[in-house]
Amino acid sequence: MSSPTDIATAAENGPYDVHAVQEKWQRIWAEKDPFRAGGEDDTRPRKYVLAMFPYPSGDLHMGHAENYLYSDIVARFWRHRGYNVLNPIGWDSFGLPAENAAIKRGVEPRGWTYGNIAQQRSSMQQYGVSFDWSRVLHTSDPEYYRWNQWLFQRLYEKGLAYRKDALVNWDPVDQTVLANEQVLPDGTSERSGAVVVKKKLTQWFFRITEYADRLLDDLNQLEGFWPHKVLQMQRNWIGRSVGADIDFEIEGRANKITVFSTRPDTLYGATFMVVAPDSDLAAELVSSASPEARMRFQDYLDTVQKTSEIDRQTADRPKTGVFLERYAINPVTGERLPIWAADYVLAGYGHGAVMAVPAHDQRDLDFARAFDLPIKVVVDTTAPVTGAIPVIELDAEGVPIDPGAPGIDEIDPAKTGVALTGDGRMMNSGPLDGLSKRNAIARAIEQLEAAGTGRAAKTYRLRDWLISRQRYWGTPIPMVHTADGRIVPVPDEQLPVELPAMEGLDLTPKGSSPLGAATGWVETVDPTTGEPALRDPDTMDTFVDSSWYFLRFLTPGDTTQAFSSKDADRWGPVDFYIGGVEHAILHLLYARFITKALFDMGLVEFTEPFSNLINQGMVILDGAKMSKSKGNLVLFQDELNAHGADALRVALAFAGPVEDDKDWSDVSTTGAAKFLARAWRIAHEVTSAPDVVWAEGDQALRRVTHRLWADAPALIEQTKFNVVVARLMELVNATRKTIDGPAGAGDPAVREAAEAIAMILDLFAPHTAEEMWEQLGHEPFVGLATWRQADPTLLVEESVTAVVQIDGKVRGTLTVPARISADELEALARADEKVVRSLAGREIARVVVRAPKVVSFTTA
Repeated sequence: MSSPTDIATAAENGPYDVHAVQEKWQRIWAEKDPFRAGGEDDTRPRKYVLAMFPYPSGDLHMGHAENYLYSDIVARFWRHRGYNVLNPIGWDSFGLPAENAAIKRGVEPRGWTYGNIAQQRSSMQQYGVSFDWSRVLHTSDPEYYRWNQWLFQRLYEKGLAYRKDALVNWDPVDQTVLANEQVLPDGTSERSGAVVVKKKLTQWFFRITEYADRLLDDLNQLEGFWPHKVLQMQRNWIGRSVGADIDFEIEGRANKITVFSTRPDTLYGATFMVVAPDSDLAAELVSSASPEARMRFQDYLDTVQKTSEIDRQTADRPKTGVFLERYAINPVTGERLPIWAADYVLAGYGHGAVMAVPAHDQRDLDFARAFDLPIKVVVDTTAPVTGAIPVIELDAEGVPIDPGAPGIDEIDPAKTGVALTGDGRMMNSGPLDGLSKRNAIARAIEQLEAAGTGRAAKTYRLRDWLISRQRYWGTPIPMVHTADGRIVPVPDEQLPVELPAMEGLDLTPKGSSPLGAATGWVETVDPTTGEPALRDPDTMDTFVDSSWYFLRFLTPGDTTQAFSSKDADRWGPVDFYIGGVEHAILHLLYARFITKALFDMGLVEFTEPFSNLINQGMVILDGAKMSKSKGNLVLFQDELNAHGADALRVALAFAGPVEDDKDWSDVSTTGAAKFLARAWRIAHEVTSAPDVVWAEGDQALRRVTHRLWADAPALIEQTKFNVVVARLMELVNATRKTIDGPAGAGDPAVREAAEAIAMILDLFAPHTAEEMWEQLGHEPFVGLATWRQADPTLLVEESVTAVVQIDGKVRGTLTVPARISADELEALARADEKVVRSLAGREIARVVVRAPKVVSFTTA
C-alpha cells in the first residue's frame, strides 16, 4: 500500500500511476462521502438509480463489474445533470449457497456470508462505484428480515398468504424442496444432480394469482421503458387464457368435474377426458376402479413423478396414459366420455383436467390414435369464414377450373394424423353448425350458461407463489401452530422471530426443515392463550427478501416501520433498475406483485416498482459462459491489480452495446489504460488559467468539444455508453492535435476541451477524472460538477460535402459553405471539371437542387 506522500508525489510529478491515483481518490471519497443522497431539505429534482444487489457467494466477478459499471454511469450522469441521486447498495445475503457451504465446510452460514460481504464491499470501493454507503442493508440482518415477517403478516391479514397441500419439486438426495428454476431442463436437480420427483407437502403460498390480470395488463404501461423481450417473457409466464369453465357429470360421483377450455365451441367434438395423473382428482377417480387398474395407475404415477414438466409438455413425446375405468357425461351430447390419466395434462393448469377434442388438438389426436379413441370433426377448416363470394376461374372454353383444394373428408385427422387447427365453420355441432369460430364460442358460452353447465372464465399459466423452504438460512415464517390445530400469527411487537444459533443443529438435508430440530426455539406459546405451541419450522423463499428491498433503502435504519410512505412517495418508484436478464421473470414479477399489494394497502402511491429497466448482457470468454468448472474465469481482482479500476471500467463500457454479450477476448484493458494515460497527460499540459476566455480559442477544437456536449446526454439516456467512450477518444485525439499544432497547450480551447474530457470521463473513469479536474485547478469533486451546455453557434457546420448526380449517378463532389444558396450551388456544380467531362456536351433537361447537399442533373 502506497503512503499518502508517495501517492501525491507520483500523481504530481511522475507518469500516470494508476494505483496511486486510485488509492488517493478512494481515500478522499471515503472521508468526504460526496455521493450521499440529499435529504428532505434538498430541493433538486430526484432520481433513484438501483443496481440489482448481489448475492455474497465470493468476490465480485465480471458480471458484477459490468452491472455496477452501468448503474454507476447512470447515477453519475444524473448528478451531472443537477439531480439529487439515490444510488444505494446492499446484499441479498440469505440463501442456499451459504447453507451448502456450511454443510460442506462445517462452518456457520453467518460467518461465511458476512466474510464474503466484506470482500465484495472492498472490491466495490476499489472499483470506484458512487454508492451511498450510508444506506447499506443485508437481508440476513434481523433488522431487515423483521420487516419480511411484517410483510408476511400484512399479506396474511389480506388473505394473500395461505397454507395448503401442494406437489413440490423434491430432491431425493438432498431431501429438500426445489424452486422451479432449480430443476434443470433434463429434470435433474441443480443441487445434487438427482432426478427430481414430485412430493406432496403442506406449504405456505402467496396468492399472486389474485393479481394476474393487473400484472399482465399493467405491462402495457412499461412498453418502451422495459426491454420488449422481458415484457414478452412476463406475459408468457402469466399466460392468460380466455374461454369457459364447463361442468361434466361423472358417473358414480356426486360432484361434477369442471374443465376449462379456450374452445367451448368444440364441445360437440369431445370424445374423452384426460386428467393429470399427479392430481388429487385422478387418485380419487381411480380409487373405485378395479385392483388391476389401480395397480396400473400407481406404476404410471411413479413414472410420471420422475418426469419433468418440460418433458411432459414436449409435443413429439409418445403419448402414454391409463384408463381410470370412469366416465364423464358430455353436457351437450349426453355421450359417455372415458376418463384417462395422461402425463401431458398438468395438475396446475386450469382444474387439472381437460376435455379432449382429438380432431382439433394435436396432442389429443396423438393420444386418441395411440389408444384407438373416437375422433370427431366439428370444424370444417375448408369452409370460408369471411363471407366473401369465392372467385371461380374459367379455362379458355369457359369451363370452371377445379382449384384442387381438398375437401374435409380428404383431410380427416383420423386418416392423416394431423389435427385441424385452423379457422372454419362449425359442423356436426347441432345449433352451432355454420357459425364461425368467434361466433360459435360466444354462442356456446351462452348455451352453457343458460343450461347451468358452464360459464365464461379465464385461467392462467401463473401459479401461486410457493414461499416455504425447508432450510435454515432464511427468514423464519412468523406463525405458530397450536395443539388444537389453529395457526396464529406472531404479533408485530414480538417480531423479529430470529433464527436460533446453529450450535447443535444438523443442516444436512433429512426431508424436513432443520429448524424443527431446534427444540428450544421451536417450542413456544400461543400468543393469544399462552398455551404450549410450536413455531413454523420453514423459512421463506429469498425472493421475498428481494421483492421489496428497494423500499427499505429509503429508511434502512428505521426501527419503527418497514419504510416511510412519505419517502416512498418522494423517491419512488425506482427510475432506473439495472441488472441481468436472468431475473426477467420471477424476481421482477414478485416485486411487481408486492408493490401492487402495498398499493392496495395504501402504503405506496405507485403500482409498478421500476420505471425503467436496463438489462446487460453477459461477459463471456471465447464464446462460452465463464465458470469455475470450465476453468475459464477472468478474476475481477486480477484485472484491478493489473490495470486499475478505470481501465477495466472503460474497457467494459467500450466493448459494445449494454444489452449485448461481451467476449472478454475482445475487451482491451491495455488499450483503455493507454487512452486514460493520454487523457491524463492533456490535463497536465494545459497552461492557460481556469478563468481564460474559451471563445478566444481554436474554433475547430471548440466545435468538436461542443458537438460532444450536445450529443452526450441523449447517448447516455439511450444507454449508448460505448458510443460516448468513442466520442471521448475523438475529443482526446483532437485536443492532442491542437496541443501539438500551432495553437499549443496554452490555447483556451485546449483547457475547455480538457475540462469537458474530465467531466464526461467521470462516468467511466472517475479516479482519472478527479485527478484531471484537480490538475486543471478545480476543487473536488468533478463527479458533482454540472455538465455544460453546448453553444449552438458552434454546432453549425462551416462547410459540407455536396454530391453532384447526372442521370442518377454520382459524378462529383463539392466542398461548399453550409449556408450556400441553391443558385450558387448549381453554378458551382455546372462549372466543376468532372461534371463538365461527364456531361460531354449533352443538354441538361432538368435540375434539382437541395442546398447544401445535392445537385441532380437529368440530361435530354
